[in-house]
Amino acid sequence: MKLMDYVTGIQHIGIPTNDLEATKAFYTGLGFELVYETINESGGNIPVAFLQAGDILIETYENKNAAMKRGAIDHLALNVPDIEPVYALAKEKGYHFLESDEIVFLPFWEKGIRYFLIEGPNKEPIEFLQKL
Repeated sequence: MKLMDYVTGIQHIGIPTNDLEATKAFYTGLGFELVYETINESGGNIPVAFLQAGDILIETYENKNAAMKRGAIDHLALNVPDIEPVYALAKEKGYHFLESDEIVFLPFWEKGIRYFLIEGPNKEPIEFLQKL
C-alpha cells in the first residue's frame, strides 16, 4: 500500500506572504474568491486566507518571512478522507515528519482539520490533510 492510495486530490497549495492584503488582492484579481479567513493562534497569531477558483485552493498566510523568490511556495497539501490510516502507513514506511510526529488539529473551517507533514526529497513539506 502507498500513501497516495488514500489521496483524493490536491487539498491546497500553501503560499507564505509578507503582505496578506496585497496577496488577496492579486489572487482575487485573477478570479479567485476569498472563501475563508482565520488567525492561526497556534502558529503565532498568523492571519490566514483561503482563496478558491474551481478546484484550486490556495492557503496564504502572512508570516513576514516569505522568501520572495522562485521556489517560495511553502507546501503542497493532499486531501485524505481519513487521516488515521495514512498517518499509520507514513510511520510504518519511516518518512521524516516535520513540525510534529503526531496528527495535528487546527480549528479551521466549520469543524476543524487534522493533518501531518512529511519531508520530500527536496526539503519540500508534503501535508496530508483531513477536513472534518
